[in-house]
Amino acid sequence: MNLSHPWTVESVGLCFESLNGSCVKIVYSPVLRAPLYLLFAITIILIVYGNLLVICTISSFQQLHTPTNYLIVSMAVADLLLGVLVMPPSMVRSLETCWYFGDFLCKFHSSTDFTLCNASVMHLTFISIDRYYAVCQPLQYHRRITTRVSVAMILASWGFSAFVGFGITFSELKVERERTKELHVNCKGGCLAMHGREIGFTYSIVFYFIPMFIIVSIYSKIFFIAQKHARAIHNYPTSSSVNKMDLKATKTLAIVIGVFMCCWTPYFMCNIIDPMVGHSIPPLLYEVLMWLAYLNAVFNPMIYALFYSWFREKSKLLYEKLYKLC
Repeated sequence: MNLSHPWTVESVGLCFESLNGSCVKIVYSPVLRAPLYLLFAITIILIVYGNLLVICTISSFQQLHTPTNYLIVSMAVADLLLGVLVMPPSMVRSLETCWYFGDFLCKFHSSTDFTLCNASVMHLTFISIDRYYAVCQPLQYHRRITTRVSVAMILASWGFSAFVGFGITFSELKVERERTKELHVNCKGGCLAMHGREIGFTYSIVFYFIPMFIIVSIYSKIFFIAQKHARAIHNYPTSSSVNKMDLKATKTLAIVIGVFMCCWTPYFMCNIIDPMVGHSIPPLLYEVLMWLAYLNAVFNPMIYALFYSWFREKSKLLYEKLYKLC
């Protein structure tokens, strides 16, 4: 993670000076670290505040308790946990270039990171299925996508993600062992993200690109049919079984998926390319792309605020209620 500019690196040392087998520590200049700490801290605060607002707004109003919104709330919980549990230790690891929280918390952090990322992908997949029935089979939507089905989707997303994320880490599964040693993952003060280089290629294909291909395929069909419904609504307002709100919700959630892909695809493309170029991609680039991916958790509440009038109205009412209580 060495940088060529002298103003960025103050010195090079060890994470634990008194221990044998300590990882190398890059000490960045305060000119670089101070603004980055501030930027990362603001990002974390925005993630926690924005997703907490989404959760509280939808939870506080009975008319917003729909199968689609349950999935949105659950995904907001994943983003909230990312901001609370994953990003603060990641901030320290990225800027101090060492892991100071012990081996167990390294495993827990990596497992949680893996779980929350995969949970977001699973939620987006189920949201695309929800939107498919809402637009493509509207007469069957309320019969097939019920609250019980939505809860089952949420439980499946969290259960599968946690089983895989924590199972891989705590079972001590190692892939590319020699490469792991070369990266100094086993030295004191090192902690490699679970969906980093160690299992990056396999993880990227199975848990990201295949689900994204399925999501894009479903949404391609949805928008093909949605265009027909939009023309039907325009020409014959009473002839279409799909209302304008469903079409708008589908477009908004497509934006959520598009932003997710823009944030996360560069990182996973790096995981795909890295083995092909002899693992020569700089670790610093991995750090930058990981933080770009984390930024996705900031954008979702902003998208809801921009495109959902009901979210703006209900969040305003929620603020008024809280103001009266205070």
